[in-house]
Amino acid sequence: MYEENVKNKDFSDRLLDAIDEKQSRVVVGLDPDYDKIPSCFKNAGRFQLSEIETIYDFNRCIIDVVSPFVIAVKPQIAFYERYGISGLYVFDRTVDYAKSVGLIVIGDCKRNDIGNTAKAYADAHIGGTWLDLDAVTINPYLGSDGVYPFLDKVRDGKKGVFVLVKTSNPSSGQIQDLVLNGGCNRLYEHVGCLVDSWGSDYVGERGFSSVGAVVGATFPEHANGLRDLMPRTIFLVPGYGAQGASGKDLVSYFNAAGYGAIVSASRSIIYPHVESGSSDFDISFFVFRELVRRRVTSMIEDVNTAVRSVDADSKSQ
Repeated sequence: MYEENVKNKDFSDRLLDAIDEKQSRVVVGLDPDYDKIPSCFKNAGRFQLSEIETIYDFNRCIIDVVSPFVIAVKPQIAFYERYGISGLYVFDRTVDYAKSVGLIVIGDCKRNDIGNTAKAYADAHIGGTWLDLDAVTINPYLGSDGVYPFLDKVRDGKKGVFVLVKTSNPSSGQIQDLVLNGGCNRLYEHVGCLVDSWGSDYVGERGFSSVGAVVGATFPEHANGLRDLMPRTIFLVPGYGAQGASGKDLVSYFNAAGYGAIVSASRSIIYPHVESGSSDFDISFFVFRELVRRRVTSMIEDVNTAVRSVDADSKSQ
């Protein structure tokens, strides 16, 4: 069923279908930090598992808990590359497992270069020569030379890309907020216009492009303008939870129909025992799973409350 959907539908349409099916706009980041993983994952009976075995078991547990509720997972490749070949093997296995339970997989890789090098990155991540991710994050700051090789995979393989536009980190403004053209617009707005243009040839049946944009939840004051600049673009919105954003910050990211954004969280979901201030790493599998389930369902309701607020505002106008 999964392969049939991949084969026949644009990435943007599959994403919106998943939103409708689950009534969820939440993506869970799989950013494994061994030091934050509960002890119950590190021991199998009398045997202590290796770090890399522990990480894979931890990822599978998270996927099992969240898969009924979320539309996608987003593994950040740096947390796997740090372990070398064995870490990349676990990344690959994690992608396969997430797909096996019907989840969309967005690789948080932020790759880019130009020419044949960009094509090699695109082949590796969304071209099927190594990984077979549904979508990947990319950096646009080498210009269109570094974007077009990825767009070939969007067209030919029904894949998606999310282009960095306005990221959630505090220092992003040092570069992304620079004023251009005598004060007429800022750099992130210029990149937003480019994304809208790049995505114009990849609009699916439901009216959204498979060329998306990364727009952080920590700068909600910019969301209205970016939504106007990119009306057909799906925003991948990091910054919820551990970075400080909540549902009330998200209203401007959605269009009047409640579409146009998916919201990502990692630490606040996958390390609930840490983010709540607990120092108890000896919790049971059952308790851990229940904490994760509560966190993810609470986030979904918080995000959906923001969506309902958008819908209510549009009806009152």
